[in-house]
Amino acid sequence: MDLMEYQAKELFAKHGVRTTLGIVATTPEEARAAAEKLGPCVVKAQVKAGGRGKAGGVKLAKTPDEAFEHATNILGMEIKGLTVRRVLVTPATPPVEEYYFSFLLDRANRQYLCIASVEGGVEIEEVARTNPEAVKQIPIDPGTGVDEDKARAIVAEARFPAELTDQAVAMVLALWRVFVDEDATLVEVNPLARLDGDVLEALDGKVTLDDNADFRHEDHAAFEIKEETDPLEAKAQEKDLNYVKLDGEVGIIGNGAGLVMSTLDVVAYAGERHGGVKPANFLDIGGGANAQVMADGLDVILGDEQVKVVFVNVFGGITACDEVANGIKGALEILGDHETKPLVVRLDGNNVAEGRAILQELNHPLVTLVDTMDGAADRAAELAGS
Repeated sequence: MDLMEYQAKELFAKHGVRTTLGIVATTPEEARAAAEKLGPCVVKAQVKAGGRGKAGGVKLAKTPDEAFEHATNILGMEIKGLTVRRVLVTPATPPVEEYYFSFLLDRANRQYLCIASVEGGVEIEEVARTNPEAVKQIPIDPGTGVDEDKARAIVAEARFPAELTDQAVAMVLALWRVFVDEDATLVEVNPLARLDGDVLEALDGKVTLDDNADFRHEDHAAFEIKEETDPLEAKAQEKDLNYVKLDGEVGIIGNGAGLVMSTLDVVAYAGERHGGVKPANFLDIGGGANAQVMADGLDVILGDEQVKVVFVNVFGGITACDEVANGIKGALEILGDHETKPLVVRLDGNNVAEGRAILQELNHPLVTLVDTMDGAADRAAELAGS
């Protein structure tokens, strides 16, 4: 689960990270009232996306009336396809210097990673491109983590100013507590700011929580903003489906995250030949490709008005292809007239001949059986682009 800035700051404060919480407003009137309490302030769009400032979602307000005006313009705007429904009003604290700091899960190397830069801040991507040596990447051993000695080593390698060393060490240790104690996969501060008086403060924050650890954190449920959850993703969650909505026309169902990710790639590649068609979702049904699971998956995908065709890509293993084929057959019976869009199916692996025979015998007018993954992707993109 990705948190909004104000939610990330709540976790920061809980673990002793120096930050300013500010006041959340959902109307221009509330933003004006917040500015009357805080004085000169910054009105910041709250969406789960970067680049808010460049999109016009972060504005300085010297007066309550300016805060009202900025909130009026920001609320309702779209940033990277996300509608702004709330703003965070924080005191205006211009930084003397801006730094970047994060902890994240390095899946490829099966470890944690610290990324830090004293030449970063909001332009960290540009710094990484033009001066990569200024962006330090420091591996963290999961077995030992970050103690004070490791924190001091991080601060030294990142070259924080000497006069800020003790504050930086305390900040690193506090951010590590957020990362570990909250079961996060990302904790990012951008910018980590040096303010007047040599005070180090997290002016912004981004946190991603590991949903697999929800059973250890009942309080994390409070961070979910149900009215802003995509209705299709909410529906999939109710049915225990691993679903992520994307912006495309080809619905994807597969078994296994790796296969589904590969399917997204081949559909996107095939789509370039058919009018720029793109995948519409990620949906991994794992090993449970029975009729009800398949029907649930199709029901969610068919609820996406952008979807024009569904591509079912399954490699039979523990769940054999004939079980998958029967699942598709049963799903079509369950959905009945609700299934009105073409279904391109590619089966391979365990009991593939039996599975294909079941679908051939079914002879459903909406089902097209294709032998290869690339061929099925091309056929699905062709149907979606026609």
